[in-house]
Amino acid sequence: MASPGGAQETMQRFGRALSAMVMPNIGAFIAWGLMIALFIPVGWMPNEYLAQVPAPMAKWLIPLLIGFAGGNMIYGQRGGVVGAIATSGAISGADIPMFLGAMIMGPFGGWVIKKFDEAVQDSIPTGFEMLVNNFSAGILGAILAMIAYAVTGPVVTTMNGILREGVDALIATGFLPLASLLIEPAKVLFLNNAINHGVLTPIATQQAQEVGKSMLFLLEANPGPGFGILLAYAFFGTGSAKASSPGAMIIHVLGGIHEIYFPYILMKPSLILAVIAGGASGVFTLTLFDGGLSGPSAPGSILAVLAMTPSGCFFANIADFLVATAVSGVIASIILKSSPIEDGDDLEAAQAQMKDMKAKSKGEAGVQGEAEVAGKDLRKIIYACDAGMGSSALGAAALRKKLKKDGITHISVTNTAIGNIPSDAQIVVSHEKLKARAIEDSPQAEHIFVQDFTNNNVYEIISARLAGVDASGAEAAADNPADQVKEGVLKRENIFLGVNGLTKEEVIKKAGETLVAAGYVEERYVEGMLARERDLSTYIGNGIAIPHGENAVKDAVKQSGIVVIQSPEGIEFADGNKAHIIVGIAGKDNDHLAILANIASAIEDYDEAKMQELYTTTDANLLYDLFTKND
Repeated sequence: MASPGGAQETMQRFGRALSAMVMPNIGAFIAWGLMIALFIPVGWMPNEYLAQVPAPMAKWLIPLLIGFAGGNMIYGQRGGVVGAIATSGAISGADIPMFLGAMIMGPFGGWVIKKFDEAVQDSIPTGFEMLVNNFSAGILGAILAMIAYAVTGPVVTTMNGILREGVDALIATGFLPLASLLIEPAKVLFLNNAINHGVLTPIATQQAQEVGKSMLFLLEANPGPGFGILLAYAFFGTGSAKASSPGAMIIHVLGGIHEIYFPYILMKPSLILAVIAGGASGVFTLTLFDGGLSGPSAPGSILAVLAMTPSGCFFANIADFLVATAVSGVIASIILKSSPIEDGDDLEAAQAQMKDMKAKSKGEAGVQGEAEVAGKDLRKIIYACDAGMGSSALGAAALRKKLKKDGITHISVTNTAIGNIPSDAQIVVSHEKLKARAIEDSPQAEHIFVQDFTNNNVYEIISARLAGVDASGAEAAADNPADQVKEGVLKRENIFLGVNGLTKEEVIKKAGETLVAAGYVEERYVEGMLARERDLSTYIGNGIAIPHGENAVKDAVKQSGIVVIQSPEGIEFADGNKAHIIVGIAGKDNDHLAILANIASAIEDYDEAKMQELYTTTDANLLYDLFTKND
């Protein structure tokens, strides 16, 4: 039987996936909602001519954007294109906004083209890559579009009809307020994305397209229940909770950041009853006065709510907010008054708990292991990735530098390939996609899983463990091989400036072929670099990518070598991120780690102006000196 925690994690992952498709396109939802509010016959500025604009946006534009985002999430730009093509079939096969269809066909299209590329990558003749890439995307996209037209569109239309009838029945029978029993606890547990983006938004959009508004947009966005909790703490709380509540009110109500009140509920879990009652009372008021929004309120600020309120709904929507605030505040006040928190000092613990829950919901560092390693006992941290020569080395270098700045020298922070994790590793940091392999290789260790080796909260986790630990008498860790740059790893002739107009695959091939020509690697290493990129992007942030071979071609490395390619215009690597500095890596015997440590320093320490100088310099010595300096 799955554990409750496992079920929650599964729901959070599902919610993250939906959110990753919807949130990048929320501007399109808002644009559509504003035009609905303005130009339909019952809008603020009725205009029969301009009222024709929103309909194609809901039918075509928004689903295609969602489909592209879903495919891009799975397999970058190429996956996004096939995902959008597949989504177009679902749209053609339905007469309702096909948001759910886009959320299915977008990722599926990205997955299909990814698997196709993996299957044929080694059999494409040289010079035919572009021909195969273009026609495979077109042919597979067309097939998926036909499948979506015949299957996905009709199935989703049927599902949508069932959900729509269920919601209509709840409204007609007056039971819609009971939705708060699910929505309010889900918000505090960061499960709301699955409910909001998977169910409420698609149905609400269909309703708004038909009648100009939907109250479903307000079920989760209403800031009233949380405002009531904060008001109760302001009057009847104690200590830091009472002192911090006024500032939290401003952030919550005006800024729309609902997460700000979650710790106040986690301090006193019985307060969940207050937000449920407040949310249900607000929804009842909303149905009583026939309120609603013309589009999504993002974020859930009272200002955003008012901006998306159509003509004739201001009284209902404001009453919804005020009633929810009043009911939540009264019940929360009774709870706090009858069972006061001693000194309010539990707020920090609740905030830490919320931060961990939020990190898991957003895919940041998640901690797992038999037992948490105490700060006083911590001596060995291992960063592990597939090959152990690029991403993990960078992550280890970044953490090592931060700890050194804090005066912490007794903890060893190194990197390795999964499969070679030492048996005495206490904490292992690896990518979430490598979770199963990392745990299997090092079951005795505590594991931290990240989405990005350089942009995460691992340092904060380690620092929190070490708070209050006196390490003055601890033996310093052994010197790390990343301390000194080895001669010959990077040569000036292997720095290329002003390289523009290449695709990601082409620039990786250029880097790999240069490594081959310089005698660092065998030819098959180049294919290993491309395979590594298809599996997991090597873009690490701040305009830098570090393509390197996968573990299967590690034995093709003759000696450590690095190639640097500068692209002033930038080359798209992943999720719209452009790399301006591409560092091709071949690592052997850790000789390349010092250069990676310097890259980590640049990512952390350089501001935008200094990075822009690196992106555009015509002096190769500037890059050479940065990467080969010895601290």
